[in-house]
Amino acid sequence: MAEQTLEKADSAGAQEPRALGLKVHHLRPAPGAHKKKQRVGRGEGSKGKTAGRGTKGSKARKQVPARFEGGQMPLHMRVPKLKGFRNRFRTEYQVVNVATIEELFPEGGTVGVDELVAAGAVRSKSLVKVLGDGEIGVAVQVTAHAFSGSAKQKIEAAGGSVTQV
Repeated sequence: MAEQTLEKADSAGAQEPRALGLKVHHLRPAPGAHKKKQRVGRGEGSKGKTAGRGTKGSKARKQVPARFEGGQMPLHMRVPKLKGFRNRFRTEYQVVNVATIEELFPEGGTVGVDELVAAGAVRSKSLVKVLGDGEIGVAVQVTAHAFSGSAKQKIEAAGGSVTQV
């Protein structure tokens, strides 16, 4: 758009151009930047008849839900249902039975988490709980994160001791 100018005469009589500036009502979009909205389904003259939906089929007719899978078993019915409750904040332990401790340490002595990891009974960097399945006949001093009641009784009855970390 051409800039409009006014000629201004100063006191000496010389003419000097002066810019009027750009106003909001001068602004126009670039030619071809705006197109009219295509009105579909309004007669044979322009995008009438099928209105860009192709011919026949469920998608050419009325509204079809996005979740519809053409008669196939729907996803919400294929996925198995959630059963029960699983606590996200539970503490999981690696478990060791007293019978396993007796197998791994037949001479007795001090048994801690590090010794159990070295023997291959539990994984490293995990909490260990001693359970009371089986029998123990040697005196062991066991150190672990948790003990069941029967495990404490069996270890102490065999002459050992339990220490909770």
